[in-house]
Amino acid sequence: MTLQTFLLPDVGEGLTEAEIVTWRVAAGDTVAVNQAIVDIETAKSVVELPSPYAGVVAELLVPAGRTVAVGSPIIAIRTAAASAEPAASAEPDRPDRPAQPGPSAELGPPVEPDRAVEEQPKLLVGYGVIESGPVRRRRAGNTAAPERERRRAKPPVRKLASDLGVDLATVEPTGPGGTVARADVIRAAENRHAAQLSGTEAPTRIPIRGVRKHTAAAMVASAFTAPHVTEFVTVDVTKTLELVEVVRRRPEFRDVKLTPLAFVARAYLSVLARTPMANARWDEPAQEIVVPPGVNLGIAAATPRGLIVPNIRNAHTLGLRDLAVAIHELAVTARAGKTAPEAMIGGTTTITNVGVYGVDSGTPILNPGETAILAVGAIRREAWVVDDAAGERIEPRSILRLALSFDHRVIDGHEGSELLAGTAARLTEPGLAVL
Repeated sequence: MTLQTFLLPDVGEGLTEAEIVTWRVAAGDTVAVNQAIVDIETAKSVVELPSPYAGVVAELLVPAGRTVAVGSPIIAIRTAAASAEPAASAEPDRPDRPAQPGPSAELGPPVEPDRAVEEQPKLLVGYGVIESGPVRRRRAGNTAAPERERRRAKPPVRKLASDLGVDLATVEPTGPGGTVARADVIRAAENRHAAQLSGTEAPTRIPIRGVRKHTAAAMVASAFTAPHVTEFVTVDVTKTLELVEVVRRRPEFRDVKLTPLAFVARAYLSVLARTPMANARWDEPAQEIVVPPGVNLGIAAATPRGLIVPNIRNAHTLGLRDLAVAIHELAVTARAGKTAPEAMIGGTTTITNVGVYGVDSGTPILNPGETAILAVGAIRREAWVVDDAAGERIEPRSILRLALSFDHRVIDGHEGSELLAGTAARLTEPGLAVL
């Protein structure tokens, strides 16, 4: 038997450190090559790491919840002599990154022990593995088992607990089969709040790390680097909503989740082609404005671990159907926590849909390195003055508010206004041109 120590790898995004989120194995467990053993959280996403060896887990060297540097030993696996060599990488050559040896790493969300794991395609990255003799112990206790009793709860309940800062291990479960119910989490949060108000309990302090830490740094850098200008427009989108219903009935859209957001994106992209500087970026070190050849459209997505902005590559080349499919797949992948790190780089402009929360508008902060971001508000039925061939009158109409923030270093007010007004005009009178 040979003892192998697995080092925390750089998963291909310039990683310097990561948090150990969830161990999927414990000391004494038998593992196979490429079996998922741990979820780590980087600055951009949660990444699932597979084992480079087949064998028996000797020790978990880092407890869940701890942040460690790349290259640090995280697990020791005892292998048979024949399986002592790490699994070879099957990663295809990528022109944008040198090939690295090592096994595959599936990008995915933390999966609890009581949840089934669905096999997904794997993204292959390089690993660091060392052979060792006696393992240097880093733990203060037994890291092979959870430090606290693990409560069973459905994913939405776990998210609620995370949002409210409630430790599920402290919650008394009343749900079916001893599971933690939504009401249990709310009750625990209310009790904690009451205790804090009475002075019998200190306020909860949540460490800033992972996606939240990255987002905070990016937003501060953007807000205090790019001079933001935000403009607003109110739009009658009644005809766009009517067109949505017409298009949904077309045979080629029968299996597509088609929403008004796809029409907003298509309108925005069509106007962006006429104002290409709004798709450019400011390069401060080079003192240049860089205009990319195409549009990688970012769609801001709220996830249980924070805000991410994956993008749709070459969105300007997509018709309405393909754009709708891409937006839906992006959202589903983000909510599941399976967004690949490379999907969040290279964006050129962004849309953030605050309307899903019932919000009318806002002043969005630019995604770092981009010149424009469009905020889409909620669509509401409101009284509206209609002036057409039948005369002027007040009617109930479907009204949408858009907000565009842009970098005033790159584009002037008239260019930003043209982009916003042009998008609004296409939503007021969409016709079939958006197809």
